[in-house]
Amino acid sequence: MTSLEIAGIPAAYIRAAASGNQGSVRDVVYPVNHYINQLRQFVTNREVDFWETGRETVRGEAIMKCCSVYLPAGYDDSDNATRYNVLYLLHGVGGDQYEWLRGSWNEGGNSILCNMIDNLIANGDIDPVIVVMPNGRSSHDWTESKFNSEGTNMLGFYYFDYELRYDLIPYIESTFKTYANIGETDPEAIEFSRKHRAIAGLSMGGMQALNLILGGYRCDSATITGVASEWENGLASTVPVRGMTDIFAYVGSFSNAPTSSNGKLLGTSIALRGRKLQVLYMTCGDADEVSFKCYNQSIEGLTDRAGDFLNSYYQVTIKGGIHDFQVWHNGAYHFIRLLFGNGEAHS
Repeated sequence: MTSLEIAGIPAAYIRAAASGNQGSVRDVVYPVNHYINQLRQFVTNREVDFWETGRETVRGEAIMKCCSVYLPAGYDDSDNATRYNVLYLLHGVGGDQYEWLRGSWNEGGNSILCNMIDNLIANGDIDPVIVVMPNGRSSHDWTESKFNSEGTNMLGFYYFDYELRYDLIPYIESTFKTYANIGETDPEAIEFSRKHRAIAGLSMGGMQALNLILGGYRCDSATITGVASEWENGLASTVPVRGMTDIFAYVGSFSNAPTSSNGKLLGTSIALRGRKLQVLYMTCGDADEVSFKCYNQSIEGLTDRAGDFLNSYYQVTIKGGIHDFQVWHNGAYHFIRLLFGNGEAHS
């Protein structure tokens, strides 16, 4: 585990940057061919084995979903020479593609997240970066945010990796000026691209960053599957996820929610995939009654099992922190500074 002295976010980084240094946010609509339908079937346009999904797969029409995309100051659609790294930020169980932007207070008329990134870029702490904030429910009712353990909207959280790999990332990388190109599949290109993509999430999104990216378990309704819920929230583990460390080299999890897999499994999955993670950053408040127990379970044994396939690992417990944006903004600020060759993880 790499030592990291954690301090609060500097006040100047929370305030709005000068007007010429402020990025912009776009609402982007894109087609999704991989999602849970109203019959709890998995809709896909490719051949997928039952053992991989744990449910019946069917063909179906694409649905249209929306994500929010932060573009740094100076981004120009017509500039084909300048390329950008990409960070994907995932929301919580009751949130959506706007939670990182609207879920907390704002400062100077802008979200804290945008202010932080604007200032990090303007001060030379990081290279300009594109930030994609999707809706993490890969389901026909993706706009439904109510917690219901038997709902298809909840089930969609555990199948978001398909949408991410086959729908969202290809759309982003064909629409915006990114270093990464998922269409290039030779080994050197795959390794190059994964080092220009990062992903992190808060709460339920933190679970997705662990289970779906590192490789844990999918979950479904305990009532429907007939399997007892180890978290007492009506959800139970079903089938393992192959993970996406071939896509991402940087992963962050902030206050990962119950249903996150345990650290021994996650570490084993990292090693089995054979792709070295450049940064794994996990944080939680020690007064977080929602996530702290699960956070501890997800870190136990992880580094031992991951071995040499984990380059820099940050385990950050926030004293007195609870399940809120004080912890999540802090996690995002410090995680972003470590990405893509910036910060002490690569010094």
